[in-house]
Amino acid sequence: MLPLPFSPATTPLGATEVPGGVTLRVWAPRAQAVYAVGDFCNWVVDGAFLLQPLGDETWAGFLAGAADGARYLFHVQGPGKEGLKRDPHARVLTFQPPFPNSYCIVRDPNSFPWHNTGFRAPAFPDLILYQLHVGTFRIAPGNSEGKFLDVAERLPYLSSLGVNALQLMPVVEFPTEFSLGYNGVDYFSPENDYAVDDPAKLETYFGTVNGLLTAKGQALYPSKDIFRYSDNQLRALVDLAHVWGIAVFLDVVYNHAGGAFDDQSLYFFDQMPRGNNNDSLYFTDQGWAGGLVFAYWNNNVKQFLTYNAQFYSEEYRIDGFRFDEVSVMDRYGGWETCQEITNNLRNSKPEAIQIAEYWPVNPWVVKTPGEGGAGFDATWEDGLREAVRGAIARASGGSNAYVDLESVRGAIESESLLPRWRAVQCVENHDIVKVGEGPRIPRLADPSNPRSWYARSRSRVATGLLLTAPGIPMLFMGQEFLEDKPFSDNPVSGNLIWWQGVEGADKAMADHLRFTTELIQVRWRQPGLRGDKAHVQYVNNMDRVLAFQRWGEGVGRDVVVVVSLREQTFWGYRIGFPGSGRWLEVFNSDVYDNWVNPLMAGNGGSVWADAIPMHGLPASASLFIPANSVLVFARNQGG
Repeated sequence: MLPLPFSPATTPLGATEVPGGVTLRVWAPRAQAVYAVGDFCNWVVDGAFLLQPLGDETWAGFLAGAADGARYLFHVQGPGKEGLKRDPHARVLTFQPPFPNSYCIVRDPNSFPWHNTGFRAPAFPDLILYQLHVGTFRIAPGNSEGKFLDVAERLPYLSSLGVNALQLMPVVEFPTEFSLGYNGVDYFSPENDYAVDDPAKLETYFGTVNGLLTAKGQALYPSKDIFRYSDNQLRALVDLAHVWGIAVFLDVVYNHAGGAFDDQSLYFFDQMPRGNNNDSLYFTDQGWAGGLVFAYWNNNVKQFLTYNAQFYSEEYRIDGFRFDEVSVMDRYGGWETCQEITNNLRNSKPEAIQIAEYWPVNPWVVKTPGEGGAGFDATWEDGLREAVRGAIARASGGSNAYVDLESVRGAIESESLLPRWRAVQCVENHDIVKVGEGPRIPRLADPSNPRSWYARSRSRVATGLLLTAPGIPMLFMGQEFLEDKPFSDNPVSGNLIWWQGVEGADKAMADHLRFTTELIQVRWRQPGLRGDKAHVQYVNNMDRVLAFQRWGEGVGRDVVVVVSLREQTFWGYRIGFPGSGRWLEVFNSDVYDNWVNPLMAGNGGSVWADAIPMHGLPASASLFIPANSVLVFARNQGG
């Protein structure tokens, strides 16, 4: 094998196409020999392709004449055994042979024809996240599971819904037939099952994605050959999302890898004798979620994880990340690794949004490394989720059941994370509503009938609170249209979200989608709902009524939100308002029941607040409050 044409210090790990060939570099500190094998040597170990040790625990070499599309593996000889290994930094793996016997493929990351629209992710207070699982979100006829390009096909729908950031569950290569994604093993390679490998099917998808570009007046992709591998199909999803004004966030798992590690994986990469997982190079002997915790004490492991986030932000133009179970990283000595990841990403792509998951919620994750914090921008928060789900569940006990709205007050007024956009809020997510865990909101609202009036109206209250409370709201796929089946990553489990329902087969679903879409529009028109200030002026657990005020510092634009979980309508119910005069009823959830609800109760479009102080505010208004409802009042329609 030829020596490197460049300084070893500047040669990236993995396979990199350069003028005249491809550089290879891999970390294998205890290996006795590392060979490149591939089409260039008929897949046999050949001394001509022996990589050279660089003296820094890495091995490297140069494949003259190799280029984009070249297939390769490493053959590693170590103290315990020898055999083939996939490149831990491989950009993509072959469809054939299939995983786990896939070959690595050399890819030129600069060959994808991006549409340079100048897209930037929305500011933190403006974000509305939508969490989805690629494999089960949308499955086209004839496919066994969902594809990246199936998600792309739904971009017009997501755009019309009003969400502006997709939160993709993990998409790196995993070893099982189907998966939530949290057992990945090939961290730089997109999951091949989420890609289309049938040329005939790809032709159809090619027409679909070009139709999405035509709809936005953008240049078409020149050839379906661009999408030959999974990497560019993921890039196309990101590119098209940006064209449609939607950011893309990846869920990354740096607390553990695996489950099942095959012999060609990064597990025991330098072929030490098996038996002690502390000798497995990348991992410790500590387990989590069926896999192994990373060895954060090792600088090369830190660099592997740190660069992984940078890689996706640069080569895939990913706008942000959700970092899974940072609490586990912290528990096993990974706090400094978190700091390095966030610092590096902030330096390489300052606009990238970094969201942690840490249980129990820890405010230090959103403090800067200089303060001793982990450096994330925001973190998942469960106070509102637990309070809202608890209130909905208690309300399902009937009209005489006690409903605790004080906990909802506490969640709305919580200042444990400031500014309040540092808290990512939800009432459903992949953990909470998966099979065997908690019910989705409609079944929580009415366990006996998820399409009853009780289920429909209480579900509107749950999503209404999410979209009007402080923080970054996140919807879970299907929540926007009353999906009631538990979430499963198994595409043949019978738990797929029911698109046919919202597309016409179930009016309740279509009505709920309209409700969610129009409340998101109100959130956009009323900056007070995106502001950082919140004050709950009234709670009455006996009446099941809560009212709160939202506004932005220096912006004003006060908004008053009134929520009821009572099963009857109130007439003449007086609530404190922040000012006297006319207030428009800019949203009334009752109108969406059997749209347009002929029995809607409301306030005729506006109320008059008298200069009668109440609930600590200088004015008050007499309201009609529909049963199980959310009302929003503002001075004007906004915009």
